[in-house]
Amino acid sequence: MSRPASLRVATALLALGLVLAACDSDEGVEPPATLVALDAKLGIQKVWGTTLGGKDKSLRLGLAPAVLDGKVYAAGNDGTIAAFDGPSGRTLWRRNTKLPLSGGPGAGHGLVIAGTSDGQLIALDAESGNERWRVRLSGEVLAAPAIAPQAVVVRTVDGRVRALSPETGKELWTNEEQVPRLSLRGISRPVIAGDTVLCAYDNGKVAAYAITGGDVLWDTAVSPSRGKTELERLVDIDGPMAVSGHDVFVAGFQGRVAMVALDSGQVWWSRESSSYRGLALAGETLYVTTADSLVTAMRRRDGTPNWQQDRLARRGLTSPAIDGEAVVVADFEGWVHWLDQSSGALLGRYRAGSKRFTNAPVAADGLVYLQNDAGELFALRAQPRK
Repeated sequence: MSRPASLRVATALLALGLVLAACDSDEGVEPPATLVALDAKLGIQKVWGTTLGGKDKSLRLGLAPAVLDGKVYAAGNDGTIAAFDGPSGRTLWRRNTKLPLSGGPGAGHGLVIAGTSDGQLIALDAESGNERWRVRLSGEVLAAPAIAPQAVVVRTVDGRVRALSPETGKELWTNEEQVPRLSLRGISRPVIAGDTVLCAYDNGKVAAYAITGGDVLWDTAVSPSRGKTELERLVDIDGPMAVSGHDVFVAGFQGRVAMVALDSGQVWWSRESSSYRGLALAGETLYVTTADSLVTAMRRRDGTPNWQQDRLARRGLTSPAIDGEAVVVADFEGWVHWLDQSSGALLGRYRAGSKRFTNAPVAADGLVYLQNDAGELFALRAQPRK
């Protein structure tokens, strides 16, 4: 029997608190890297910004903008879900659901869907913002659902993955993976690749399911648990996965970065690493934000490191995003950083507010969209300096 959502949340918070406490008690732990003067190659402009609501409570929520067809969809912890025109920031619609939103939104196939900290999922019409349906789940939602014509797929913190009808929200199938007694707060967003649903779990496994029926296609331990204590055995995969062709890329905390075969789950290569933020893929290069906020570029085909940027160490960096020829990450003080894809050199930075960015930026159509933990949404543009 799975644990109640409230207990799961408490356990996750306890795990994160223990990790931070362990770090604080170590007198040898270095402070976050200080930002030094930068000969910026890029000029960063704030194109627009707005507030979605939700005070900065350090809840590490999975609220991040979704961009689709030139529109930006975003949600705030106080219950607001809104749609904006991407280039101008003009509000297209705004709805107050009065729900404690904690994950999402996901957008696609005419729907905008977000989850809550008390285990609900709400679907709105993408054009009008009108409510289409809402359902009760078994646990907190800390990642955006994945949406396909056949199903809406959502993960909850109790280790369950569900497929729901896009039309009604009715459950189509469910699967469950055992959750360790201790885990970090966060979950990896499900990924739909053709007729396959991919999910990464807190026990270091990645599983593939048939989108129709939910049959388990394969189940692979990417980051096996090891160590004498529960803290040492934390192997959560909480960051986003990347899928390209027949390859799946994944990174786990105190585990590995790995490339897995989409059709079989076979691990083609893996390298020791620790990341709870995740990775991004651009062409033949994989970009990973490590647990100590080093940004590493790896060769896609075998994981060979190309470069590593350590000037942002311990600054609580987000998972990376790809903006043209640059890699973008944001940090715990509201700074957004652009790195050169080929060398890792710092190209520019911009301070978007003063609150922490927990979730990855989203780059689309020449703009970078970010939402901080206080519910502030920004659209930024980077251009070469003349």
